[in-house]
Amino acid sequence: MNSTYSVSQAQSRLPRLLKDATRGDPIAITRHDRTVAFLVSRERMEAIVETLEILGNAEAMQAIRRHRQGRTLFFPLKALDD
Repeated sequence: MNSTYSVSQAQSRLPRLLKDATRGDPIAITRHDRTVAFLVSRERMEAIVETLEILGNAEAMQAIRRHRQGRTLFFPLKALDD
């Protein structure tokens, strides 16, 4: 299915486009052949926001770098009982 629509096309097809976006297909909305907006599902938008929050958190990014370098320590769950 086409994933790019002009504003007028999107207005006339909004119910269908919402259904497509809910399934995970991002929809580009154009005006004068330039993309001006995207229609994405709530789940996709929440994932984008969560990613941006992690990228903006210096401590989280440091933990990710340590893990990628193999410097993360893991403990067995039973250690929580001690």
